[in-house]
Amino acid sequence: MAPLEQAKRVVIKLGTGVLTSGIGDLDTARIEALCRQVKTLRDRGIDVIIVSSGAVGLGMGKLALKQRPKDLATQQACAAVGQTILINTWQQGFDPHGLTVAQILLTREDLRAKHRHNAVFNTVERLLATGAVPIVNENDTVSASEIKFGDNDTLSALVASITNADQLFILSNIPGLIDMQGTGEVVPYVEKMTPEIEAMAEGTTHTTSVGGMISKLSAAKIAHRAGCGVTIGSGQDSELFNKLLAGESVGTYFAPSGEPIKSHKRWMAIQDHTHGTLTIDAGAATALQDFGKSLLAAGITASEGEFEEGDVIKICTEDGTTIAHGLATINASDTGKILGLHPAEITAKLPALHSSVVVHRDHLVLLD
Repeated sequence: MAPLEQAKRVVIKLGTGVLTSGIGDLDTARIEALCRQVKTLRDRGIDVIIVSSGAVGLGMGKLALKQRPKDLATQQACAAVGQTILINTWQQGFDPHGLTVAQILLTREDLRAKHRHNAVFNTVERLLATGAVPIVNENDTVSASEIKFGDNDTLSALVASITNADQLFILSNIPGLIDMQGTGEVVPYVEKMTPEIEAMAEGTTHTTSVGGMISKLSAAKIAHRAGCGVTIGSGQDSELFNKLLAGESVGTYFAPSGEPIKSHKRWMAIQDHTHGTLTIDAGAATALQDFGKSLLAAGITASEGEFEEGDVIKICTEDGTTIAHGLATINASDTGKILGLHPAEITAKLPALHSSVVVHRDHLVLLD
């Protein structure tokens, strides 16, 4: 496990179950303990970004709702009421330590558009430079299905990727990844995500934990690609970060990728919405994955979607496996005319095209 004390920046995601003791009831003692631990990390020179759930649940309590509303408008109303309580409680927790919190509310759309993605990064950088503690949550007051992250596990991994964090801590009531099909114990270390590891999440018998752990492993994959280590552990442990600083093993640690994605490519890697899909043959896949080459028209067997030059497109093998995202250098119409063609053939067919490169390697990111 990479020592926490070597980290320069961490993201801490906290689930609703960690922060509340019931519908509408914040566990202020736990929040105060977390604030003390954050202050310890800050005193070690480690930047801290918090991804905090809890707004909808707090709003439900304030509006005297006993069950989570099913209609979107009421959920959004709960979030609007609860978010103010949540951020004020965090500020109260940090007041004794002389730290100021800053609220950042995001939707998926904020990360799909590159200029907004960059704006998020720049805002967080400036906040950290001023000494503030960014508190991030999904903007549930406006989020609809097409722009939702789905869960704050995913949001935290995307935030860790965007902000170049060294480590991500996903803390909930789950102590870590439990080997339900084997030892029944927490798996302390995962070097690489494998089908066997993913099967452990599916093997749990608790309905809530199934979705919970599956989403956490999905988040770990996102952070892994960005070169960020991930710890899944218990937010109920008031000494968790002190233990980690002392070199103890806590929860389950997922090692980062040995070759993390370069910063300028991270935006492409985290896109869940692409403008088109290119299917490539085995030779092209090898050229991309093993030799770091650009994608040429000769290796493309099919093109789908209406994309323009500069749009993010998905690159798949012939069995449907997505292996990369990239920026198109040629629009969909022209790409469809040069599938499988070599440079001389392209020049003869479309003289206006000066290159057979459909996705340049400098604007292509492999997904593992």
